Amino acid sequence: MKAGIHPENYRMVVFKDMSNNYAFLTRSAVETKETVQWEDGNEYPVFKLEISHKSHPFFTGQNMLIDTAGRIDKFQKRYGKK
Repeated sequence: MKAGIHPENYRMVVFKDMSNNYAFLTRSAVETKETVQWEDGNEYPVFKLEISHKSHPFFTGQNMLIDTAGRIDKFQKRYGKK
């Protein structure tokens, strides 16, 4: 590995899927401001995701439509049939 190109702040971080409340713990260097208490009793930084492998249609085999930011309505208003 090249020296000086990899982040030094790797730590355990909880990633939480906001569409179904699935969470997993892994090492990451992502910047977070919130923390959460994990199953082992320790407190870890949490990074909120809109979609993960537990909610993505490709991995679940289901055709779920998740619109957390109103993007579909915005698209329909702009390009929908009149």
